Amino acid sequence: MKQLRFFTNLITQIILSWLVLFPSQSIAQVDYPNRPVRLVVGFSPGGLSDVMARAIANRLSLSMGQQVIVENKVGAGSTIAGDYISKSAPDGYNIWLQDMTNHAINASLYKKLSYDSINDFTPVSNIGISPLLLVTHPSQPIKSVQELISIIKSNPHRYAYASAGTGTGNHLAAELLRGMAGLDVTHIPYKGSTPSVLAMLSNETLFSFVTLPAAMPHVLSGKLRALAVTTPTRVSAAQDIPTMIESGLNLEIASVSGILLPARVPLAIVNRLNAEFLKAISSDEVRAVFAKIGAEPTGTTPQQMATEMQRDIAKFVPLVKASGASAD
Repeated sequence: MKQLRFFTNLITQIILSWLVLFPSQSIAQVDYPNRPVRLVVGFSPGGLSDVMARAIANRLSLSMGQQVIVENKVGAGSTIAGDYISKSAPDGYNIWLQDMTNHAINASLYKKLSYDSINDFTPVSNIGISPLLLVTHPSQPIKSVQELISIIKSNPHRYAYASAGTGTGNHLAAELLRGMAGLDVTHIPYKGSTPSVLAMLSNETLFSFVTLPAAMPHVLSGKLRALAVTTPTRVSAAQDIPTMIESGLNLEIASVSGILLPARVPLAIVNRLNAEFLKAISSDEVRAVFAKIGAEPTGTTPQQMATEMQRDIAKFVPLVKASGASAD
């Protein structure tokens, strides 16, 4: 009897110790989420990431039984949002919808990031891929990529291009164009796609690579002229617009959107969120929004996303170096 009591007490102590050591795992399996969840976007309202986030947040709110609130933490090429997420509690209540191409670029563009681009985050899933659109003002005598290159070369030091911020995918796309074509052009970074498009609309800058949701309404209304898309093939939302490759330059860069959490989030929460996001991007409502902005839904496991993060960060090191771009 004493021996039985001893083993019973021992087992009880082990269970209590496990609960003390791993409380988040136990709680995560029972009542996550039990309060509103914040979905952070590092870019301004109206841009690709913001449009995606708001469409997905509506579905998540219904599916998860808690309000999912989109919060824009804009600036420094999305590194302000990255810093915020990396320092957040690992409890699943702060989620980052990030442009993963931008995330990979930042790892080599910034020499002094406040976070580790891999180790300070928990991957959940990639959710979509979308091209950038090269645009200019319709008042300019430019109707093709080659005409853009020609006018810049004929007037060195004169022209500037707009980006959504230093270190963004459209910044690197423009730097790749500058390097490939040997252009002398100035970079003017703005705080997100919307202000960079406003600069284009007022003819403050000659060209910009812009996300489709930020640019297409103005292209369709004739307020901007589209010259090319940055994917290897044309996209359904802009079938009449040629690719950069068709335009004579082997420039290919797409915006891959993904979901990141702070490091050390319990596996139960990661798996729950992976399932929720995959379900959201499979819904008719979200797919309709994606189609309008030229984005294709994608889905990965957390492990697949982790592998892609490491691969893309390594891939962009030589591209950033060749472009000469730096944020420090």
